[in-house]
Amino acid sequence: MSFDLVANVAISGILTGLVYGLMALGLSVIFGVVRVVNFAHGQMMSVAMYAAALLFARFELDPFLAVAPVAVAFFVLGYALQAGLINRFITRPEHSQFLLLVAVGLILVNGLLMAFGPDARSVQVDYQLESFEFGDILIDKARAYAAGLAIVTALLLGGFFRFTWTGVAIRACADNYFAARVVGLHVRRLYALTFGLGAVCVAVAGCALTLLVDVTPSLGPHYTLLAFVIVIVGLIVVLLLRPQGLFGRRS
Repeated sequence: MSFDLVANVAISGILTGLVYGLMALGLSVIFGVVRVVNFAHGQMMSVAMYAAALLFARFELDPFLAVAPVAVAFFVLGYALQAGLINRFITRPEHSQFLLLVAVGLILVNGLLMAFGPDARSVQVDYQLESFEFGDILIDKARAYAAGLAIVTALLLGGFFRFTWTGVAIRACADNYFAARVVGLHVRRLYALTFGLGAVCVAVAGCALTLLVDVTPSLGPHYTLLAFVIVIVGLIVVLLLRPQGLFGRRS
């Protein structure tokens, strides 16, 4: 096996992994702040992919341009889902939250199946067949653009949590729910905002991923499981390399 082949496969895997990492980042943000495991996360990803595919089919809108409207729509939907439904289950037993979000996931999967059928859908754009050439190493342009979009989105989200008042308030809610309420923070509104931001991560990742894979309604549960695996592995790596946390400082 030649070095060029190994390098091509490794680079392709890393670039695709960055997109999946953004998807998992949304799950991690929601759980880290709201303390609710979003078992409908992968199903939301499928909805985002179908939204991007539909915008391309109807309006020939490139998935990277579709990111803006899909992300806004997902933020609103995520905020409404948390504020209108999940907040009612925050203080209930974990199995109630589990059943709620599994039900949401089932509704999304079957809704997609009824609306679009079981057949796979894809998006075909010109630059999917183009590559960046570095000697004998070829990097798919679509994959590189998708990875770049994932990195930019993750950096923007990190900057939001680190440098804005709202981001700091959300981190305070994650650290201590009761102390955040004592100092006057509207915790449940911040929870809804957090879920909306997690949904934005899903929307951006879903739009980017439509250029890399075909989408079917059954993909949702697989993406949910994949997100869990990525979050768990990422947690282990963070504990090994930065035990004080991504935003923490050494004491």
